[in-house]
Parts: sequence; C-alpha cells; structure tokens
Amino acid sequence: MIKNRLIAIVVLFCMLHWNCQTVAPSNQQQTTPLNVILLIGDGMGLAQISAASFTNGGLFLDLFKCLGLIQTSSANDYITDSAAGATAYSTGKSTYNGAIGLGADSSKQITIVEAAEQKGLSTGLIATCSITHATPAAFYAHQKNREMHQAIANDLYPQNIDFIAGSGKPYFNEQLLKAQEYQVHTGTITPTVKVGEKLCWFYNDSINMPKAPVRGPWLKQATELALKQLSNNAKGFFLMVEGSQIDWGGHNKDFNYTNTELIDFDLAVGAALAYAKTHSNTLVIVTADHETGGLSLNAGDLKNKTLSTNYANGHHSGIMVPIYAFGPGAEQFTGTYKNTEVHAKIKALLKL
Repeated sequence: MIKNRLIAIVVLFCMLHWNCQTVAPSNQQQTTPLNVILLIGDGMGLAQISAASFTNGGLFLDLFKCLGLIQTSSANDYITDSAAGATAYSTGKSTYNGAIGLGADSSKQITIVEAAEQKGLSTGLIATCSITHATPAAFYAHQKNREMHQAIANDLYPQNIDFIAGSGKPYFNEQLLKAQEYQVHTGTITPTVKVGEKLCWFYNDSINMPKAPVRGPWLKQATELALKQLSNNAKGFFLMVEGSQIDWGGHNKDFNYTNTELIDFDLAVGAALAYAKTHSNTLVIVTADHETGGLSLNAGDLKNKTLSTNYANGHHSGIMVPIYAFGPGAEQFTGTYKNTEVHAKIKALLKL
C-alpha cells in the first residue's frame, strides 16, 4: 500500500513540474483561476502532517511549493473552534466561537459559496461528517450556535449548491431536497450519474459516518465525482472538501485515528491535484481550521516507520496551521496571516 502510494506521488510530481506559480500546459500562462478547490483538514497541524508523511512514506501534501502559515484565533478567544474558524474562511469575518456564518455582532455574512452562486459559478460541499457540522455548515448556513443542527439543515434548502456529500441524513427532508431538484443518493459513491445534475449524496442513513478504515476511499471518490459534476459549468466552480475526523482523533488523543484520517484526507488532496494538472485554470488550496490536541512527535523508528507520540490535551490549540496552494494565484498564499485573509484572497482571485 505504501509502495503504491509513493509511486503515485512520484508520478504526479513528475507530471506537474512544480514551482510557486502555475506552469500551464500551453504557451499562455493562466494568471487567475476559474475554479477553486479548498480542502480543509479539521484539526490538522504540522505535527499531524509530519507524522502522516513519515509513517505513510510520503503524502501528496509534500509536493506543494507554495506554503504559508495561518493564525487561527477567533474574535473572542485565542483558541478557535471549528465554527469560528470555518466562518473566517467562508465569510472573511472573525467571529465568536460557535457562530455559523455570522459576524462577531451576530449579523448575517455572505459566504463564499453564496457569492459564487450569485456570480453563476457551480458550488459543492463535501465532508466526512454531518453536513450540519460546523465546518461545512459555515459555508451555507447562518445560525448563532453550531449545535442548532436542524436549523442549520433548514438553511440548506434556499441555497443552490450543486453538489453535497456527507452524512447527517436524519436532519434533512428528502422530499424538500427533491423539490430543489436534487438527485438524492445514499451509500457507495458511483460515477454513473448524469453530468450536471444537482446531487445530494449521503454516506448512510445515520448522523455520522465511520472511520476511514471502514468507509474506505469515500472522500476521494466523492471529490472526484464532484469535480466531474461541477466542471460542467463554463463559468467555473468553488468546491470545499473537509477531512472532518482528523479533529476527532485529536479530541480522543488517539494517534492512529488521527493518522489514518489524515492519510485518507490526503487521497482527496491527490484527486484535486490530478484535476488541476489537466485543468490549468484550477487553484487548489489546502489548510486547516485549527490544530487539535497539541500533538508532539517524541521519537521515531526509521526502519519500521513508527512514532512515539503524545497529546498535550484533547482540545484545540492556538498553534498556527499550514496553508498550501497550487495553481493560478498560488503565490498569493505564502507568508503568515490571519485566517480571514484566505477568504479575501479567494474572493479577489475569483472576482466575486
């Protein structure tokens, strides 16, 4: 498995010819993106990435040349939660912990998804958790508390999101989704759907989905299907993909859980990069909303690729998180800056 992953990474590296700007396959270099793929590893810090790269024999994340650091504090706390962290990315506004798509004064803020829809772009949201959880919710909903799952679900119906994949089916009314012209599916991701259809794909009938070893490459497959569906729009698209359960492993202080979820998330990163290779107008951004657990890597076995690790606690930390970028405009994501700046950069590049 590790050998096959390493071969895939090397092949993709050779195909992409990386530098800190897009190398377009034609003589005319793309300078601004038509499409943006934002991948968020919830709870993913540098220690988690370092560990996964070491134990897995490399990651697609290792290939990026444009890197920066994100300061993650929320409006009311040095330590952000996922709701405030994702809202900063989706709206460009710093807000209080727990807020979904609202400013620090609880005022409704336009999300990047809503702005993209207004311009006629296609949009998509994918997560390995309920679509009502904090990170995906912050891209379409507007609620004062992240625990208001039913109200958050109800905020989805007026939206015009083209592709949705995750869990949380009990919160949604299938008839209302169909009334919004969604094709609703549950279970294994299959590519045999009509291109351009609005899709809502639930992993199962439950609120949550299982860990990566059980669900398999579902996140990668959902990402590939979303890219196939969204690329039908000549005006472009915005897609957010979350590796949700990296964070859950940190909260549980369970290194194997954290590590397998990050490696699974990296498969979706690889799918995004493969798409960007053949679509030079696509910008890929990978980051995290915060680090979880204060993970430290205390010792490692070079021969067996094993690590001795320790979590400072089972909570979020204030450690800066990395941001990676590839494609037109990637060089704008280098440096150290606040999480709200990610939204501003994407909005400017897409001319929203």
